[in-house]
Order: sequence, then C-alpha cells, then structure tokens
Amino acid sequence: METDHLHYTPLNGRSLREIALNKVHHGNGIFISPIGPLRKRRFLQLLKWKLSSSRYNLYLKDQVVHPVAVNWQPIQAHHGLSITFLKHAGILIKDVGTYLLVDPMFSGLSWFIEDFSPFAFNTNQIPAPGHVLITHGHYDHLDKSTLAALDKTTHLITPLGHHRVFQDLNMKNRTQMDWYDVYRENDRSITFLPSNHWTMRNPIRGPNRSLWGGYIIETSTGHTIYVTGDSGYFDGFSEIGQDYDIDLVVICLGAYEPRWFMASSHMNPPEAVRAFKELDAKKMMVVHWGTFRLGDEPVHFPPNDVKRELKKEGLSHRFIDIRHGETFFLD
Repeated sequence: METDHLHYTPLNGRSLREIALNKVHHGNGIFISPIGPLRKRRFLQLLKWKLSSSRYNLYLKDQVVHPVAVNWQPIQAHHGLSITFLKHAGILIKDVGTYLLVDPMFSGLSWFIEDFSPFAFNTNQIPAPGHVLITHGHYDHLDKSTLAALDKTTHLITPLGHHRVFQDLNMKNRTQMDWYDVYRENDRSITFLPSNHWTMRNPIRGPNRSLWGGYIIETSTGHTIYVTGDSGYFDGFSEIGQDYDIDLVVICLGAYEPRWFMASSHMNPPEAVRAFKELDAKKMMVVHWGTFRLGDEPVHFPPNDVKRELKKEGLSHRFIDIRHGETFFLD
C-alpha cells in the first residue's frame, strides 16, 4: 500500500494489541509511534505554517468569548452516568458515586493565547475526583497549575513517563499505564489505548519521552465511554470498535487546519465521522474546541463542521451537541 499521502502508518494486518504486547512502541529512552508518520523537519514546517496566511482569517472576528457556567445540582443528584464538558479537552464523568476528571484545564494556557471559555465559577465547586485521567503530556492536556489545585492524594491515571511533572507536584498516588494496561476498581475498568499522536513538554529533551493515548472506560452502570485523546486518523479504529461495545465516543476535534501540518496529529471533521463509523459507537460528542485557537480554524468551527459531515452520512441523530458547561446524562 502506498503511504506517501497518508498521515499514518497502515497496520497492514497487524493488530493494535499485538503491537502493544510486543512493545513495538518502546524505544531507547523514548517512545515510538508504530501507527504514526515519520515526523521530519517539524520545526521548519512549524515556521512555514506560522509565516503563511490562512483562508480562515476572515472569520476570526466572529470568535466570541463564552464564560462557562455549570449547574451542579442535577449532576450531584443524578445516580447514574453523566458527562460534563468543562473546557478545551476537559470533561467530568460521574459514574454513580465516583467522579472521573479527564485532561482538566481550569485556567488559561499562556498569556499570548486567548481563552474563549473562561470559567465563570469557582473551581472549588467541581466535585472532588476519585480519579484524574491524563491522555498525554502536551500543555493543553497536562496542566500543572490545574493539578496543583487538586488534593495531593488524588489518584492519577497517566501514560508511562512524566516523572518530573508529578514529582514537582508532589502527587504520588499514580497508576502509570502502557497501551492496553487495565485499571480495575470494583465493577469499573479503565483501559489505556493507542492513538496516532505524540507528546513533548521540553524541546531540549525532545519529543516522546512519555507515552500518549486514549481511554476506554467501562463504567459501573454498564455503559462504555471511549475518550480518544488527541489523535490523527489511523486504521485501528475498526479493531477498537470490534473489541468494545462503545456507547459514547468523545473525540478531540480542534486544531485540524492546515491539513498539511495538522493531519498527522488531529482528525478533521470528515475523519472524525469516519472514525465514529468504524468504531460503531452509538453516540458521538466532540471536545478540544471553543477554548484555545491552536490551529487555523476559528474556535467555533469544529462542532458546525462535524454536524455537516454527520448530516451527509445520515448520522445527525447520533450526535451529542453539547457546549461548555453542559451535561449529557447517559441513562
């Protein structure tokens, strides 16, 4: 199969489980993506992108700041399964009496990146999480200031690596996960899955010193949620869909333009819908939009773009059209 124009490495008969079992993604002091592209000349490509003009500039004036408010009462009163979209990729899952916080981001990213969905409430109102799940180490997913606001004894579920980050935070209650590792608690299980991505926190140390991925959460209610984490499209979604009966997939959709630069890291709306179909998930929602403009597209474009793609496929009724601060109750 020709791979020159693909932004991933085809499995070609391999399985994701086989890759994980054989530790193909483990290198000498770094992790290697067996499903991603070779990442060459990224600094020069980044420079080219930043110096080029964008066809989206005309629409940037339409970006609006929407402060985030949450109605906590129905969430706390509900005894089943719910998912609240906080901001960026951050979500709060309530599974009966336990809260799972995924990729929390309570504040801004940096002084030069505008925050279009600032919290309009005190973060002390967020229920104390039983577990915090981190998908990877990029600064918009692993935010030290947010984690520092949590109790030091909070249980963290993270990819392998990131030792310095959590040592600095003095957060020692941590379960580190390799691909297909499973964390079990009573009748809930959390499995760490591969994604087509990468990670870096220190350009001097270089990329992929820690692992990256997504999570399958088989909840106490019997429902299964798949949080993809950041991922470019790859041909392993069908295998994941065959392995798990997915009730809801939460796809990171944002920072997908320009395609020549972003396709190897983030799905665009057509690819997100393709992944949704291959996963055979019952419902789909998208996060990673509306907070920080990290790609060329304006922050409000992703949900509108994906709804158009879903309509083409006759799948509009399976989309959870959820905004920041809103909650979806799965039962």
